[in-house]
Amino acid sequence: MRTDMATRPRTYNVLNILTKFHAFPSEVDGKFCLVECTVPVGAGAPPNHHAGETEGFFVLDGQIMFVIDGGEYPAGPGDYIAIPDGAVHAFKAIGDSPARVLILNAPGHMHEAFFTGLGTVLPDDQTKLPTPNEPDLGAVLKVAGEVGMTIVGPE
Repeated sequence: MRTDMATRPRTYNVLNILTKFHAFPSEVDGKFCLVECTVPVGAGAPPNHHAGETEGFFVLDGQIMFVIDGGEYPAGPGDYIAIPDGAVHAFKAIGDSPARVLILNAPGHMHEAFFTGLGTVLPDDQTKLPTPNEPDLGAVLKVAGEVGMTIVGPE
């Protein structure tokens, strides 16, 4: 049961990605963070790594290219991609339409802090992609460093 739904924002613009929290770690005994992301074509996450947070992606719609430790892995609806602990990874929506993906991070505290620290709060009922803007690389690096994530470089 969500106990802080009314008081806590759940929807953010993170790197032009519409990010909706389905579960914060505090709602699930600190076990995981579950977000649903709508990713515009060409948007995604830069190469990064983070020890101690398991990450998995389940593609709902569209196409996403994952890069994990230098290998490329295209994924579409129904595909699950697991990120090995500490692996350098990135992803980008490809194709003709935005992709939609569920991301599970365990225990999720690092990703919750990154997404909420970097993101801009949006109305919780928003379903339209945010207006794209150029991500502030300095802010990305600062927030990532504060939460224990390493950004390796641009995609």
